[in-house]
Amino acid sequence: MRNLVMTLCMFGTVAVWAAKPDLNTFIAHRGESFDAPENTLPAYKMAVDRGFGFECDVYLSTDKRVFSFHDSNLKRTTGRDLPCNKASWEEVVSKLDAGGWKGEQWKGTRPALLEEILDLARDGRYIYVEIKTGPEIVPYVKDVFAKQTKATPKNALFICFNKATCKELKKLMPEYKVYWLSGSKAGKNPVTAEGILAGLKETGADGIDIHFDPAIITADFAKKIIDAGYEFHVWTVDKLDLSLKAFAVGAQTVTTNCAKKQLDEYRALQK
Repeated sequence: MRNLVMTLCMFGTVAVWAAKPDLNTFIAHRGESFDAPENTLPAYKMAVDRGFGFECDVYLSTDKRVFSFHDSNLKRTTGRDLPCNKASWEEVVSKLDAGGWKGEQWKGTRPALLEEILDLARDGRYIYVEIKTGPEIVPYVKDVFAKQTKATPKNALFICFNKATCKELKKLMPEYKVYWLSGSKAGKNPVTAEGILAGLKETGADGIDIHFDPAIITADFAKKIIDAGYEFHVWTVDKLDLSLKAFAVGAQTVTTNCAKKQLDEYRALQK
């Protein structure tokens, strides 16, 4: 149950019910990536230990293992110049250091397998699994979920930019929520609520997770999505003032690289 408070916000003429910063409304982006190496088990465990839900990104290796990484190429955080979809888990990815760049204490930290990530699932907080590929990965994701018991539709969901992947997720795993991911601009042009609604209808997704640009994502924008029966979430906001604006216009969750930092700042303001 989301922690809701009534906040009367005048953005144009729209008054909205708004969530507030809390443990269940901040989603730790790539884990607690402000303090630990992104998309690794230490970052995910830190989010869990601090009481937050978290987001992870996954790819499919050449030997059909679903593993966590953000970029399409392994180079930035591991030094290995190789596309994720061209890498073998057993021969390459499992041997990489994806943590040393963040600090000596994280040296030797490898990317995580999806099954390891799902072992951290617990009711009351969501794991947002971002699928970074096309629909070819979905049967393998489904298989990983089927072989474990901790992650359920009550504590795990999917997010994805790829419309075909969203469709396949809803087809093969209909019990799980899927949020379609979107930027706040299409090329040089701002997206519109009408365009988002068309995309949601096309994909069959349960809601939108959209980049938060306060000049574009207004309460009127959010209200159109919510009134149509969809969930409304935003990414990735690292400053409290912007997070408060996102919640005020109607965001149900805000994904952030610094969940604890922002929540500490918010709680300090309440004293």
